[in-house]
Amino acid sequence: METLETLSAALRTAQDIQSIVRTMKALSAVSIHQYETAETALGDYADTIDLGLSAVLQQQHADGIVQPAGQDARTGREALIVIGSDRGLCGQYNEVVSRRAIAEISEQDPLLGVLGARAAARLEAAGQVPQTLLAVPASVEGFTATVQSVIVTIDAWADTNHLRRVRLLHNRRKGQHTAQPVIRQLLPIPQDYLTERRQAKWPGPGLPFFRMDKAALMSWLVRERLFVMLYRALAEALASEHATRLAAMQNAARTLQDRQDTLNAALRQKRQETITRELLDLVAGYETAQATS
Repeated sequence: METLETLSAALRTAQDIQSIVRTMKALSAVSIHQYETAETALGDYADTIDLGLSAVLQQQHADGIVQPAGQDARTGREALIVIGSDRGLCGQYNEVVSRRAIAEISEQDPLLGVLGARAAARLEAAGQVPQTLLAVPASVEGFTATVQSVIVTIDAWADTNHLRRVRLLHNRRKGQHTAQPVIRQLLPIPQDYLTERRQAKWPGPGLPFFRMDKAALMSWLVRERLFVMLYRALAEALASEHATRLAAMQNAARTLQDRQDTLNAALRQKRQETITRELLDLVAGYETAQATS
């Protein structure tokens, strides 16, 4: 049977949890803005890389160099990079991206790299053990090191395997969906993108002049494009993670508020019952005293 003491303790616990939920909501809201700002800030550099690719491809076309065809999609191994999370309390975030990863894996022994221990655990439970597991950066300051680690991993895979395709899978925010999986091809660069860059109108009066070897410059630009795609994907994924966590905390806050309302009502009723019982005891005691006097 609930007493005033147990009800009061339960109410204090609910209030403490609500305080934690408010703090997590505030942190998630700040983090979403931080990661969206980081993604937007990289836009100018991404445009610069696109212009550089356009310049090299158009110069190659002017020199009569044929644009190389992509790799044969029927041979070689496939690699998939999946971005999940290391922390919980984010709803179905990891389940969503893990289910999509399993659906996208088209062979028995793919090369699998995962960022985030929780997503990796779900993939392992489904029989897909990642060859590489990396931690998700806790802030924007850790993006560069993480992206470089992913690029090093891809380079190592390419040295030991013939890769036919490298793809990237992560969640992003879209409308009311706080965790919608998207997949992008990292390597080889899609042929339609290269064609678009070669045919793009140059914004200036003429193509820029460069002394660097075209093949070396092209290799550097491709690597920088890979860096931009991975950096942006991390920003989008972490913004989605915190948006999902924010939604989960909002649901928890409503549940806690309902719980507090119920406890407050029960506490008021229990206090009234206690007061009534004490008054009845006083009346009964008084009547007994009067009867015996």
